[in-house]
Amino acid sequence: MNNKYNLIWMLCILLGMVACEEEDYTVRTSDPLPALVQGNVDFSNYVAVGASFTAGFTDGAVFIAGQENSFPNILSQQFANLNGGVFNQPLVNDNNGGLLFGGMQIASPRLYFDGAGPATSPNAPTTEVTSVLSGSFNNMGVPGAKSFHFVAPGYGNVAGVPLQTANPYFARMATSSNATVLGDALVQNPTFFTLSEVGGNDVLGYALDGGAGENQLGNFDPSTYGPNDITDPNVFGQVFNSMVTALTANGAKGIVTTVPYITSLPNFTTVPYNPVPLDAGTAGALNAGYATYNGGLQAAYGALMGTGLFTQEELQRRTISFSTGSNNAMVIVDESLTDLGAINPAFAGIPKYRQATAEDLIVLALSPFIQQGYGTQIPLEDKWVLTPEEQGYIRVATDTYNATIMAVADANPNVGVVDLNAILTEASTTGIMFDDFNMNTDLVFGGLVSLDGVHLTARGYALMANKFLEAIDANFETNFIESGTTAKANDYTTIYPL
Repeated sequence: MNNKYNLIWMLCILLGMVACEEEDYTVRTSDPLPALVQGNVDFSNYVAVGASFTAGFTDGAVFIAGQENSFPNILSQQFANLNGGVFNQPLVNDNNGGLLFGGMQIASPRLYFDGAGPATSPNAPTTEVTSVLSGSFNNMGVPGAKSFHFVAPGYGNVAGVPLQTANPYFARMATSSNATVLGDALVQNPTFFTLSEVGGNDVLGYALDGGAGENQLGNFDPSTYGPNDITDPNVFGQVFNSMVTALTANGAKGIVTTVPYITSLPNFTTVPYNPVPLDAGTAGALNAGYATYNGGLQAAYGALMGTGLFTQEELQRRTISFSTGSNNAMVIVDESLTDLGAINPAFAGIPKYRQATAEDLIVLALSPFIQQGYGTQIPLEDKWVLTPEEQGYIRVATDTYNATIMAVADANPNVGVVDLNAILTEASTTGIMFDDFNMNTDLVFGGLVSLDGVHLTARGYALMANKFLEAIDANFETNFIESGTTAKANDYTTIYPL
């Protein structure tokens, strides 16, 4: 018996135990989290106003699972812990995505991951826009809406959808053919609101179209704008200020967001400027194809040398040259280059070609066309590339919009701000932590941005919801974060199955 006890004692020492008493094995738990407190805000009637992020747009479409994981719906689930009311959404018919108008497809099904990359779902849409929903909806997210669309009568007129004067998503839920998005939100008399990504589409359409639209700086009449133009900051400012004023007029409190630098999204950062592999024979054939073009440039430079109208630096920028290897830069059309024909009609036939550089951003939609000769035999049109000059227009507009947003919020004690711009910047550089996940903006596997390269994943929207909760805590004396009343990363997917 003594030998047995001696053995047990020796084992305890070897295992680093101070003693073998029973109380040393007691599991100690962390201190309990504090109870959730109401603060000075009323969540009984929450209305979300915004564009595609608000609607839960993901993987290139609106579908039921995405709507259920929209950040406003996730927020409403947390608000339910503080007497938040029912949150009604204008759900579509299926998880296929896409829209029909009179039986004809007007919006494509969603994307899915086919093992190699994003692919379009083979499942056809079943949601018919002309089947208008009844009732009021707490989620007033309207994909594609620009700032001035929120206050535009008739933006939900079904008859205007095929004429592209109305929005099909708003047409499904508008209370009348002459209703406005803001008006349908106000009639619900919200006690709390979110006003998110207003201003995003005012630059996004221009960016997705490779800057082929117009920068409408100085034009205060949005009725004259094209669908992919940049909204004048004064137009944006007037609309945004009027929306916040109206939403807070009856004492409602809310959170607004800044506009992110959309050029940090993977739609603009995934396709490299120099993705073309060439063998010696192909490179030689391409160089021969551009020999006439290069010769025309040399002739123009010889004729204009010394005038300062066509410099040697621009000549070098515009000269096309391919080589053997895997990283040949694509040929693009750059409208900012000198119009040589305007200087001398003899050079009118020389196009504005140059090879792309690391400063150019190629839109994701080009990806499947590169192997078809786009960027080599076929120079890329403006719609495929955001040049530095076009990126500058977007940044200036975004900065001006955000200055307005911050000023309006600072002037109103009932309004707080989520800085989506700072969040996206962090995600696109160092990544941003969400529980155990480092979320970044890599396409497919970054976790934050969905397969369309612009809109968020379900987990991304959950992170966004938590950022709203942080802002609510900071402004209205709640304690969602401290109490642990938040969305959890593991509860939300990053890729929906087909």
